[in-house]
Amino acid sequence: MDAEPGRVVYAMAKTFYVTTPIYYVNAEPHIGHAYTTINADFLARWKRLDGYDTFFLTGTDEHGEKIAQAAAKAGKEPQKFVDEVSAKFKRAWQTLHISYDDFIRTTEPRHKRVVQLYLQEIYDRGDIYYGEYEGLYCVGCERFLTEKELVDGKCPDHGIEPEPRREGNYFFKMEKYRAWLRDHINKHPGFIRPERYRNEVLSILSEPIGDLSISRPKSRVTWGIELPWDPEHVTYVWFDALLNYVSALGYPDGEKYKKYWPAAQHMIGKDILKTHAVFWPTMLKAGDVEIYKHLNVGGHLLADGRKMSKSLGNVINPFEWSEKYGPDAVRYYLLKETPYGLDGVVSEKGLIERYNADLANDLGNLLQRVRTMVSKYLGGKLQKREPGPAEEEVVRTSSSLAARVREFVDDLKFNQALEEVLQFVRLLNRYVNERAPWKIKDEDELNRVLYTVIDGLRTVAVLLEPAMPVKMAELRAALGLGELSVADVTEWGGLPDGHRLPEEAPILFPKIETGKERSQPEKAQAGTISYDDFAKLDLRVAEVKSVEKHPNADRLLVIRLDVGGEERTVVGGLAAHYKPEELVGKKVVLLANLKPRKLRGVVSQGMLLAAGGEGGTLALLTPEREVEPGSKIS
Repeated sequence: MDAEPGRVVYAMAKTFYVTTPIYYVNAEPHIGHAYTTINADFLARWKRLDGYDTFFLTGTDEHGEKIAQAAAKAGKEPQKFVDEVSAKFKRAWQTLHISYDDFIRTTEPRHKRVVQLYLQEIYDRGDIYYGEYEGLYCVGCERFLTEKELVDGKCPDHGIEPEPRREGNYFFKMEKYRAWLRDHINKHPGFIRPERYRNEVLSILSEPIGDLSISRPKSRVTWGIELPWDPEHVTYVWFDALLNYVSALGYPDGEKYKKYWPAAQHMIGKDILKTHAVFWPTMLKAGDVEIYKHLNVGGHLLADGRKMSKSLGNVINPFEWSEKYGPDAVRYYLLKETPYGLDGVVSEKGLIERYNADLANDLGNLLQRVRTMVSKYLGGKLQKREPGPAEEEVVRTSSSLAARVREFVDDLKFNQALEEVLQFVRLLNRYVNERAPWKIKDEDELNRVLYTVIDGLRTVAVLLEPAMPVKMAELRAALGLGELSVADVTEWGGLPDGHRLPEEAPILFPKIETGKERSQPEKAQAGTISYDDFAKLDLRVAEVKSVEKHPNADRLLVIRLDVGGEERTVVGGLAAHYKPEELVGKKVVLLANLKPRKLRGVVSQGMLLAAGGEGGTLALLTPEREVEPGSKIS
């Protein structure tokens, strides 16, 4: 960031500071809080792994009119009320493996001291004045709204009509800094990310924004930090809350402040864009404090395509999900499912599908397969062998993977970063299937193949750790590895010669079966079926890409299919009816939504349809005309 003349800019090389909003304690933690915090935690964990001196801050916002009302409704004193709710946030973040370095509370003395110090400094500079204001006040937002902000006469965020108020308050000269802020945003395109939110803020700044009311009379609001020059007024909750980002660092003289500010990257939800993109920078400018580096704005999570609400009955509890499926599964799903900055639809069904496909089938199954083969064929000990031409794609991809993931993370494309790693996992699965180590008799060649896959999983264990810290620790343990960093996986071949795998390891990602699946009978009932029953079958055209004999069963073939860009493996009893080379390139009919099952050690993801003939011969069903793989049959 460019420094202005006379300003001190502390070195930002290899330091990183990330914050969540401090969450308002008028309600308990919910999925919106969890989503923002998981994204911030992912970023903090990645930077630590990538060699950065990282500081991660979260906390709770505990002052204001809404808190006093919520406490009164609960029949408790405000301090007792905020103590209890703040503790719930700490427990929630412990559940989700949030690795914060500090948890700031706005009722702490260290924060109150900084708020009063900062207010006095801006007041002494002449940027705060007393005046009377009459307007429409939203208690939910704890601020005055303009007519332009209303939707059908109501607050767009809280759906209530603001109440007319007239009162004397102190005002911050925010309009004074509007031109400067607009210029700063234009000069620093990445200051607000993604770009759509930058454009939204520039639109706000294209016309006068007015001055900001920063106090409330104590006769009306008692729960807040008193103004240092007028104890009959308490600080407006947003002017109080935003200062947490520097009070937690020990502003103005603390060592952490000197080290980490202004390298700050704030992670927020889009509903608090204006306060962070307009109020906060102008507050910093007025105090002659260097502006933060990035404001990263996330979208909302929706259920059934609609905003979650108790009245609709579609509120999702991520902590209940964590108890059922594990916190790492929840973290992975929320990071992978929605591009950061966009609204995303989430559901329990979606979590299960994502978990089973990416984690249980692709990653977990690969680990089990190769561990079994290393134990069975090599006695659990790997000899390092230099890669040959068949390993070229795996080695090249593995060596460049960390750099590609880093680029995606720096651009806030967390879902693409994870997908890049999962694509590599799928490449390792294809490599195993194509090299077929169970067929290899030469010990050197067998070591080469299995070493390549295990070393690839070493890279995966590091690059997925920010999303799934506990599960990736388990993966490293299953591979016989300790803690690793990004620097350890920038080149292929980090496993030493003679590396030994542990004899035992738990299943990394047990497949999730729904109650519906468990209740289905093993055998279909005889008799007629309804159209609805038939419609449950997902029949698709697939193209056979490769075929090999099953390593543990002579009558079975392992068939790799292209189903419209998706790869499936199916195990079928076709060895007596087709030679492998006869099937390659053939279009076949796949029952795609059959529950996967393991056949003699190989997972079969569906079933090919065939007709029986005289003498027990089988003929695969094929489409009469040329159709694209993935085409649905109805």
